[in-house]
Amino acid sequence: MDNAIGSFGPAVRAQGISFAYGQGESRNPVLFDISIEIPPGQLVVMTGPSGSGKTTLLTLLGGLRTAQNGRIDLLGHDLSHLRSHDLVRIRREIGFIFQRHNLFGSLTATENVRMALQLGDLSSGEVRPRAREMLEQFGLAHRLDHKPHSLSVGQCQRVAIARALANRPRLVLADEPTAALDKDATTNVLNRLKQLTVENRAAILMVTHDHRIIELADRLVHMVDGRIVSDLVLSDALRMCEFLKGVAPFRSLTPDELTILAEKVSRRHFDPGDIITREGDESEELFLILEGEVEIVREDHEVARLGPTDFFGEVSLVSGVPRNATVVATEALDTYVLGKAEFRTAMETSASFREQLRRYYFQRY
Repeated sequence: MDNAIGSFGPAVRAQGISFAYGQGESRNPVLFDISIEIPPGQLVVMTGPSGSGKTTLLTLLGGLRTAQNGRIDLLGHDLSHLRSHDLVRIRREIGFIFQRHNLFGSLTATENVRMALQLGDLSSGEVRPRAREMLEQFGLAHRLDHKPHSLSVGQCQRVAIARALANRPRLVLADEPTAALDKDATTNVLNRLKQLTVENRAAILMVTHDHRIIELADRLVHMVDGRIVSDLVLSDALRMCEFLKGVAPFRSLTPDELTILAEKVSRRHFDPGDIITREGDESEELFLILEGEVEIVREDHEVARLGPTDFFGEVSLVSGVPRNATVVATEALDTYVLGKAEFRTAMETSASFREQLRRYYFQRY
């Protein structure tokens, strides 16, 4: 294995992960075909009822448990192909924050943080000052030499968070990190985590029931009964709403209708020369151009070019006939994509959308 742990691509990529506890008649499946990617610089909040599999997924993504099915790539490496000492090296790039603080009872707060720092790249002379600095950042300057038994539950948790973040990890996996903290301590912890995503491009996956955290999240993932039932990038959702408001058929939608529609739209990238749709194919999607340009080709002849805020695919979706043209990306292209089912739902639930789309369709064709 290389000395440099993979630094490109997602910090975490899971594909088709299933997991069960026990065997035979006592086998209890808890995760079902989970797929998720977390890029550098993103704070992901995972919610869901107790028993939905959040903590189990967190331990699998961090390499603390072995996946039974599917594949997990952690910081650029397939976990199933790693030898034990390589996995140990990668775990040093991860900050783990557990529901229980898991501090060493015989060590002071400073010594607990120093233990983590000694696994990093700091010189021996830098370790103690860095440990003190981290604890001071979390309001523990007056508890540096106290052992866990003389600290409150919230103070122990802050020591554990300081320890997890001390080496400026590239990935943070946190399980209810603020459950034992008051409002001010929670705000401080969240600001430090957000700072880590901005300054160090760290990826953070946080399991929580704490609604105070959501306002700083970049993305919300919701789990129910071992499955991811929604995965929403908040900035994209807001941007989608703004974008949809500028596209003719969507202008008359109410804010509620726009928000519901934006949650169902996915983003897709195409490279120059990519064929997006082919003439004669059945239509399954509506494409809205965010950036870039496409060429519309019919019977081997260019008939139009479309750019930002233009869209295509609605003719076939409205009429039910196969696509009447081939669409090719002429440059790097970013699109929003609305599937057939979601498109039809919008048509059925919003008379204004239906009316606007048909009017635009007849004006255009």
